[in-house]
Amino acid sequence: MSATEIDFAAVFAASPSPYLLLDTDLVIRCVNGAFLRVTGWPEGDLVGRYLFDAFPPKPEDSTADGMRSVEESLRKVLASGQPDMLVLQRYDIPAHGRPGEFEERWWSPVHTPVLGPDGQVQWILQRAEDVTAFAGSAVRWRGTHLGGSEDSVAAEVYARAQELTRWNEELRQSHSLEREVAVTLQEAMLRAPDLERHKDIAVRYLPAVASLNVCGDWYDVVDLSNGRFAVAVGDVVGHGLQAAAVMGMLRSALSAAIRAVPNPAQALEVLGLYARSFEDALAATAVKVLVDPRSRAIVYSNAGHPPPVLLHPDGSSELLDQATDPPLGARPEHLPRPQAILPYTRGDTLVLYTDGLIERRTEDIDAGLTRLTDALAQHAALLPDDLADALLTRLGVSTGGRDDIALVVIRL
Repeated sequence: MSATEIDFAAVFAASPSPYLLLDTDLVIRCVNGAFLRVTGWPEGDLVGRYLFDAFPPKPEDSTADGMRSVEESLRKVLASGQPDMLVLQRYDIPAHGRPGEFEERWWSPVHTPVLGPDGQVQWILQRAEDVTAFAGSAVRWRGTHLGGSEDSVAAEVYARAQELTRWNEELRQSHSLEREVAVTLQEAMLRAPDLERHKDIAVRYLPAVASLNVCGDWYDVVDLSNGRFAVAVGDVVGHGLQAAAVMGMLRSALSAAIRAVPNPAQALEVLGLYARSFEDALAATAVKVLVDPRSRAIVYSNAGHPPPVLLHPDGSSELLDQATDPPLGARPEHLPRPQAILPYTRGDTLVLYTDGLIERRTEDIDAGLTRLTDALAQHAALLPDDLADALLTRLGVSTGGRDDIALVVIRL
């Protein structure tokens, strides 16, 4: 069954959890039956109203902090485009049909952004689980068994919930700082000064959606003598700082090797020997190509990596798959790596990438390669920057995928 065959309005309405759909002005646009049953409010009195007009805080009551926490969470989602979850919150709500009366309520809210085609927040989905019965039972048990009035115990439970909220926020800030440091480190490691001299080369780098925004995929561009230049992409197993560190070491080693040895195969041999010196580099993959504009030839060697593609202006393409060898460090003994040469004509486009661009779970890699070459055929006339963006969009990974992605597009 495809997504177009699913009635998502029916799914929303039937959900047993209470849901609200808010627009970016925090106006209620849709409610499900579970929310109406939990709150006791009819749909007609909620839809079209600003959330905090429909559910204002209880006047002159400390539990108004619950409203402030919910509003801060919603504003954070609007600003970041990321989901936000709050710990236990006391947020009393007006009793429907009884003006001036409020009902004690404890909630566990989760706010999830729904992005539009432009990548900006278009809606916010609020799931507000009512845990009043649980919280009330806990308060009564604590009051009975440990002493103290229900009001004092309720205040203690609320204070503990607020402490958890603060700790959660501190943890998020710590995580954000770690991610910022990691991304800055990775950007420094991926810097390719020679790339700035190539206006016909476009690069894209997208970490996996679930990662810390750091990963083990990499690319490199190195200028050589007589107008030649070398390009590489590679993939280290794993995500996070350790994979990024291994990536940095392999990338630097290969960049140095291609400057010292005459061809890609020998450079990958040097890299393979180096990779054996630390375990986390084993099974890493890389492909190295050398472009010689004088002879209009591409010299390449591949260590277990998906094959680059040479795209012709008429939309036809060729895979660079005639010099493929096992990944780095996969052999117990050293053997020379294969190398192949492919001629090109002016106006051809060379595309290198990592497996996150084409591989999908439960699908053979050939299906991914076919999807890639079909997309290239449809966009062959585009300039490198536009072609890179079109590929990411056409292959459904423009905002990242399940795996990391490095992409290099070269107009020859």
